[in-house]
Amino acid sequence: MATISRLQRPSCTKLLRTQACSRPLYYSRTQSYHSYEHDQPASFSTTEEAILSASLTHVPSHGFSTAALTEGAKDAGYLAVSTNLFPRGAFDLINYHLVTQRLALQTRKLLPEQKVGVGAKVKALALERLWANKPFIHRWQEALAVMAQPTNVPGSIAELARLSDEIWFLAGDTTVDTSWYTKRASLSAIYASAEVFMTQDNSLNFSEMERFLDRRLEDVRTVGTSAANVAQWVNFTGHAFTNVLRSKGVRI
Repeated sequence: MATISRLQRPSCTKLLRTQACSRPLYYSRTQSYHSYEHDQPASFSTTEEAILSASLTHVPSHGFSTAALTEGAKDAGYLAVSTNLFPRGAFDLINYHLVTQRLALQTRKLLPEQKVGVGAKVKALALERLWANKPFIHRWQEALAVMAQPTNVPGSIAELARLSDEIWFLAGDTTVDTSWYTKRASLSAIYASAEVFMTQDNSLNFSEMERFLDRRLEDVRTVGTSAANVAQWVNFTGHAFTNVLRSKGVRI
């Protein structure tokens, strides 16, 4: 069987590694690609996995909090003091949700068998990831507030970058030029804004959020094909990055 792997990425992918992200998943000092045929380092230990997965069931009632972690530890058969495994508290629980839902995109059968464009696949994958927030949507603004705390912002932004990269990879993007960066930066901004929009969307099945996502993706497609010079592209990308930071609560 042929190995399915990421193409060699430009060297500045090292920027995606931050000290605040204690468990880098796809990025390491010696590996610049990802292969689904080779084992990846475990994201969480067996104990962490047991407690964190159990804790998620308490988020609807307790929010992303130490209380949810304590209840999860009890459910998993551990003492309450076991929550000391998670020094970042609520952010460790939020990060578990972010990481596991990103990785889950690899195995979900959501893309149609017939040939469709990369853009349609990107939208389908982005929506699939957004739907994963539905069980906690009434708690997601609280989660965003935790992610916006200064010590958590680097880890939040890094995980958002990984999600964007994962979506483009699974959608079949094979670019190796400078658009590798622009596509991921733009998608990060779009996803973050759609995530915030979803917390305020009261429409049936979040239909307004889906239309919002459609409009933003179309905006990127239009700008990407009509930008006549570097200055216009820099202006667009700058606004996109600013929106990502603002969605995470950074004051700009």
